Amino acid sequence: MIIYRSLNEVPYDKNSVISIGMFDGVHQAHQSIIRQVVEKAKRMNGRSIIVTFTPHPREVVSQGKKSVDILCTLDEKLQLIERYGVDAIFIIPFTFEFSRLTFQEFYSQYIIQGVGVTEVIEGFNHQFGRDREGGMNQVVELGKQHNFSVEAVAMMNVDGSVISSSAIRGAVLNGKISLANKMLGYEYGFSGTVVRGYGRGKQLGYPTANIKLHDPKKLVPQVGIYGVKIQVEGRWYGGMMSIGHNPTFGEAQERTIEVNIFNFDKDIYDESVSVHCLERTRSEKKFNSVDELVAEMGNDKITIQKIIEQHKHISS
Repeated sequence: MIIYRSLNEVPYDKNSVISIGMFDGVHQAHQSIIRQVVEKAKRMNGRSIIVTFTPHPREVVSQGKKSVDILCTLDEKLQLIERYGVDAIFIIPFTFEFSRLTFQEFYSQYIIQGVGVTEVIEGFNHQFGRDREGGMNQVVELGKQHNFSVEAVAMMNVDGSVISSSAIRGAVLNGKISLANKMLGYEYGFSGTVVRGYGRGKQLGYPTANIKLHDPKKLVPQVGIYGVKIQVEGRWYGGMMSIGHNPTFGEAQERTIEVNIFNFDKDIYDESVSVHCLERTRSEKKFNSVDELVAEMGNDKITIQKIIEQHKHISS
């Protein structure tokens, strides 16, 4: 997969099948669009190309007043899209000046005259341009004027919910990891560096890897206890993760992400790790004593070991 980061890098090719969007999460609906882009391009011996943006448009349009927690980093997005055999991806730096382009100006400069296009494939609710003025009807009309075809991909549902990046963010924020994973089509996760914490886990008999996210904009699941898989030095382990503020040990502590890695006993400070979330098992609690906390952690481990066993043969 070729990666382009500016318009002058992209060779013009009229025989290009294109989809344009943020593709945050590269969820199942995105995957359906990408597959169709690749299949159509192969059938016509053309080029499949995904056009996306960085950073998130909402963050730029708000001029920094609104932070957007993302489902996947740019590197994660590239890795996910590459799985589907796309020929190229064009990453447009999303600036405030760029956001002021009209729908027609963008398509004219970047797609019709820039990249080249024979077909555009988008989700049914595609919107684009200044103030999101352009939708699928406008793309169809533009296609008629400039001789390219347009296809809208129907919405997809999981458990009665329409699959979208915003719906998945809501599921992750509410601890509904199983639903988020169904919508994504893979296990939601994040990467980070193991840093030194307070060392309480080790004192309690449950040593933890305290994780600092590589990207602070990455969406963190709701506070609580989770069954997870964690990759350390290229190998996957089961584990139980706590996201929260350690209320048993005091008030208003900063949020931490800690993973007790099963069947693991090694110093991994400063190591990079990846975590895949399987299920949320309970909310964070303030216990009356350390003994109560330790007893509950024992129960958590039993519950989570069963969850991990159930997920053992599910690919991520």
